[in-house]
Amino acid sequence: MQTGISTACLYPMETEQALALLLSLGYRRFEVFLNAFEEMEKPFLEKLKARAAEYGASFCSVHPLTSPMETLLLFGEYPRRTEEGFRLYYRYAEAAACLGGKYVVLHGQRRGTGALSDEEYWERFGELKCFLEPTGVQPAQENVRDHRSCDPGFIRGMREYLKGDCAFVLDVKQCVLSGCTPEEMAKAMGNSLSHVHLSDHKPGAPCLLPGMGEFDFSGFRKALEGVSYQGTVVTEVYRQNFSRPEELETARQVVENWF
Repeated sequence: MQTGISTACLYPMETEQALALLLSLGYRRFEVFLNAFEEMEKPFLEKLKARAAEYGASFCSVHPLTSPMETLLLFGEYPRRTEEGFRLYYRYAEAAACLGGKYVVLHGQRRGTGALSDEEYWERFGELKCFLEPTGVQPAQENVRDHRSCDPGFIRGMREYLKGDCAFVLDVKQCVLSGCTPEEMAKAMGNSLSHVHLSDHKPGAPCLLPGMGEFDFSGFRKALEGVSYQGTVVTEVYRQNFSRPEELETARQVVENWF
């Protein structure tokens, strides 16, 4: 397994500044949270790529700024808007490809919204995957609280329906917030698990930097090994969950020791 971090950890610091700081703290693999449409343009991406290359660093994925809108953009009932949504996500996929990443992270549809059945949702996801194929980048469904994807049963059904031809992102904090265990979610995702968002936690604090809580890293590593996971373990927490950016260096050492 490889280890890395999301630039989202330093939001709202601008993306190129976040990358520069994280490189200085020893990180060498990244998920980039694109926070403006300008950041999908090739000149901006080439600058990120050049800065990373100075350190021998690489990118694994991008996270869209429009994640909260995917209920309407990708999984709604209005065909013209869906077509536009697919074209927008093609741009995200092109951005990921420019950086050398493999995945565009999807939140998907919020629970209790829209009229799509589970099968229709899974079919739509499969259509998006096919649409993005020319870029060499896949959409990757993340488990997210208050979304359909928070349920391991939904994830398992999606993997079976698509015959494993899909990618999943396991987010530890989202498991905690949804009331399921990371081990349950890893089992549901199976060998379609392609990407991990890592965080720590303890009672009353569902999202902490690795090493600051009570998370069973050993058990989680075994769960990942149980589904033959060989991707990147990316630290992703919110900026309010730590005091100083320098704490991210200690978190890096904790994650590297485990994975």
